Amino acid sequence: IFKKIKQPLVLGYILAGLLVGPHLDFFPSVTDTKSINIWGEIGVIFLLFSLGLEFSFKKLVKVGGSASITAVVEVVFMLVIGFSAGKLMGWKTMDSIFLGGILSVSSTTIIIRAFEELGVKHKKFAGLVFGVLIVEDLVAILLLVLLSTLAVSQQFAGSEMLISILKLAFFLVLWFLGGIFLIPTFLKATRKLMNDETMLVVSLALCLIMVLLAVKVGFSPALGAFIMGSILAETTQAEKIEHLTKSVKDLFAAVFFVSVGMLIDPKILVDYALPIVIVTLATILGKFLSSSLGALLSGQPLKTSVQAGMSLAQIGEFSFIIATLGLTLKVTSDFLYPIAVAASAITTFTTPYLIKLSEPFYQFLTRILPKKWVDGISRYSSSTAGITTLSDWKILLRSYAFNTIIHSVIIIAVIFLASRYVQPFIAKNVVNGLKSTIISLVASFI
Repeated sequence: IFKKIKQPLVLGYILAGLLVGPHLDFFPSVTDTKSINIWGEIGVIFLLFSLGLEFSFKKLVKVGGSASITAVVEVVFMLVIGFSAGKLMGWKTMDSIFLGGILSVSSTTIIIRAFEELGVKHKKFAGLVFGVLIVEDLVAILLLVLLSTLAVSQQFAGSEMLISILKLAFFLVLWFLGGIFLIPTFLKATRKLMNDETMLVVSLALCLIMVLLAVKVGFSPALGAFIMGSILAETTQAEKIEHLTKSVKDLFAAVFFVSVGMLIDPKILVDYALPIVIVTLATILGKFLSSSLGALLSGQPLKTSVQAGMSLAQIGEFSFIIATLGLTLKVTSDFLYPIAVAASAITTFTTPYLIKLSEPFYQFLTRILPKKWVDGISRYSSSTAGITTLSDWKILLRSYAFNTIIHSVIIIAVIFLASRYVQPFIAKNVVNGLKSTIISLVASFI
């Protein structure tokens, strides 16, 4: 039905979940909430695995300063707007913090589908939007880690946050080093044995192995899935893997969005109609203003900034994941999740219309803004165009810093593994005391 009326399928999935969920009796209902949550978690894993396949660190490097500045300005503004809106409505501090996180990340899935339907994928502003979405994906992963730490500690402990960020950075570098050297070698060695079926099974197995590793070191399953997706995105088989896993992604993305709908209680939507309107308006206006401001600060022309700002004015899959995290950890109120889903549904519906209206709105702005302002923005845009060029010294220093970080992580990882496994083994089977420590230290450096 939603395909027929040319509406995003995500809305159809959420509505289908609502109709068959435990809160309505129109259709035979699914009442096992535990199973719904499990299927939802599996859906999140495969959804983020597919997002990781579309994400690539090569793409992140190519994104450049404009998209990075736009994304950072937008995320910071939306975190503040979300937290302030929650506090003004009298919500608890944790609900307000999670609301800020929910509103800070735009929906890659919804924007890509809207661009495809409207045929604007190859326009200048679309390139900026895709760059912003790549940076936001990375920010969303960082937010998941920070919000998890905050939810467990129940207080804003700066030292714990810093430890979480450093721990995340360390394991990310370690995983990517292992992934970049081991996985391409493995895929190359087994290429002749790999038909489509085997490649699909191996890709999903690698995803689930990384999920287990992420959970083992204290991160969310979603982070592990995203990391493995982005590691596979760097291999020569990336396009083939993306093509083969598309059907699995589509199936489990549908399962995830249906499970989102099942967890919505219509009674809460009625009771919290005013907060839903406030959150929706905060999302559309806040994202438009912050994204446009970020794009202007990064040196983009007014037209591109307005078009990018209106394209990014929605929330989607990462918002559901952050809202689900709050429910799973039992730190947010029951009403936050349905409000987030309702705001997402409304902004999903408005996104194609906002993209269509972005050019007329730009023309309207050029008519009403003072000519001095428009000329000033144009001059600023022209003057910042050449700033992105890097000197030879900067390139050299960046490469030295990059090598230093990588080698430091490798050394720390080797010492950690030696102290955790090699030293106890030597102490138990070869020699005990100080000699075992010296032998394991020498072995780790060799």
